[in-house]
Amino acid sequence: MQAVSQAVPVNTFKRALIAGTPQIGLWSVLPSPYISELVAGCGFDWVLLDTEHTPTDVPQMLQQLQAVAGAIPFEGGQASAAVVRPAWNDLVLIKRYLDIGAQTLLLPFVQNADEARAAVRAIRYAPEGVRGMGGSVRASNFGRIKDYIQTANEELCLLVQVETRDALEQLDAIANVDGIDGVFIGPADLSASMGHPGNPNHPEVRAAIDRAIDCIRACGKAAGILVVDETWARECIDRGALFVAVGVDLLILARGAEAMAARFKSTAAASVTSNY
Repeated sequence: MQAVSQAVPVNTFKRALIAGTPQIGLWSVLPSPYISELVAGCGFDWVLLDTEHTPTDVPQMLQQLQAVAGAIPFEGGQASAAVVRPAWNDLVLIKRYLDIGAQTLLLPFVQNADEARAAVRAIRYAPEGVRGMGGSVRASNFGRIKDYIQTANEELCLLVQVETRDALEQLDAIANVDGIDGVFIGPADLSASMGHPGNPNHPEVRAAIDRAIDCIRACGKAAGILVVDETWARECIDRGALFVAVGVDLLILARGAEAMAARFKSTAAASVTSNY
């Protein structure tokens, strides 16, 4: 029996950004394949699988990627695309996440064009880059995709995170680096860097974010952000941000559970009071 030729999986998230189609996402920080499968089937276009601020490591992320790939989409739609955030813009971490099958990476704390160019080189094989040859890795379906090395770059999507005042000053140079597909603005860290920790809604921060989105778009790249306030999230989308995360799984669980507990406890307290 002749083997069927296999190709690198299509990166639907990257294709959507190229087409200018807004992608609505969910930020996932709960390090469990069970959770990853659940949220990937909820109907979001993409789900961010975080390792920067979670205890997730490479073996755990492998299981989360497998869970996302196996998710059954909600109401007949399409399961979410996985976006993996390594803990740092580090070529060893980047190599390991690519080898286990991540196709879209969001790299934190990129401060200048040199760091952006280093990220591009980290995802590419020589001679264009420095990604190590891993042999029959999961990304190549264990060697079954015969031309993986030659075609992988077409379906890899590289996003870099700009989250300080200094980085904003370098934004135009960062966004214009060839090989960068999108730039993500981190409101929380940016607000702290601008002297307003814990207050991303400060007018100075909001104005800086608006200018950043405009700059990224002018450079021909996709702009992204995480905003859990629905009104603000819609404003970012209207301004032209293409990949917008509108919620965090941990916050949905925690605040939802707290609200439910509060409702029932207040009802119970009222019932006790009415009996006296």
